[in-house]
Amino acid sequence: MCLLFFSYRTTPGHRLVVAANRDEFLARPTARLDFLDREKTLLAGRDLQGGGTWLGITAGLRFAAITNYREPAANRSNAPSRGAILMNYLAGEMDVGEYLQNVVAKASIYNGFNLILGDSRELYYFSNKISAPRLLSPGYYGLSNHLLDTPWPKVVRGKELLRPHMVETDHVDSPLLLDLLADQHHPADYQLPETGVGLAWEQLLSTIFIDGANYGTRSSAVITVTDAGAIEFTEKTLHRTADKEIRSELVRLAVN
Repeated sequence: MCLLFFSYRTTPGHRLVVAANRDEFLARPTARLDFLDREKTLLAGRDLQGGGTWLGITAGLRFAAITNYREPAANRSNAPSRGAILMNYLAGEMDVGEYLQNVVAKASIYNGFNLILGDSRELYYFSNKISAPRLLSPGYYGLSNHLLDTPWPKVVRGKELLRPHMVETDHVDSPLLLDLLADQHHPADYQLPETGVGLAWEQLLSTIFIDGANYGTRSSAVITVTDAGAIEFTEKTLHRTADKEIRSELVRLAVN
């Protein structure tokens, strides 16, 4: 996942509202949103190449999301899948604080990542580019491929676009948020970060919704968790045809 906005205990009637885009190479095999356990308590998509996930939640309110930290010069081709960090947490029973201690202890074996992990009591942010996990206070956050709330143009624009519909509202409209995640506004070149991928890639990656020939936004998702603990997970999976048309497939699943 490459772009994540979330309102934590700031939306009336909700403990968590998430809106996110997963950006990936178009050829990477992926399974759409579904229940991943027999009891139908774990909701997530599945990366069929690495075996993990990029975004998921359980009936017990274990929540996990990850983005890559863009630093191509430091990437290692033999590093383990970062998506497994999420899957192991979601499918396990370890306390979030204890689990994060284990992640911190072996964080250096992975390529760069940003991690959001939480349960019914707490929500944490951790990156293997910082020294220790950060316990998050109630707030409205944006995360792309640098540290939490780094003001890249797409993060700033996305927070502004989504805030009225994620924070300043008593009714979260998931289809509307999915529409806003399709924004393709291009910032000026002088506003772009320099992450070592070259100007052409910085331009491609600068939009909220990415539409490249071989790389782009593969799915958009909205998760809502009410104060009573009711969960709704809506995912729009995008399929690009041979003539470059983008078709969408919508899945909405709930856990009560």
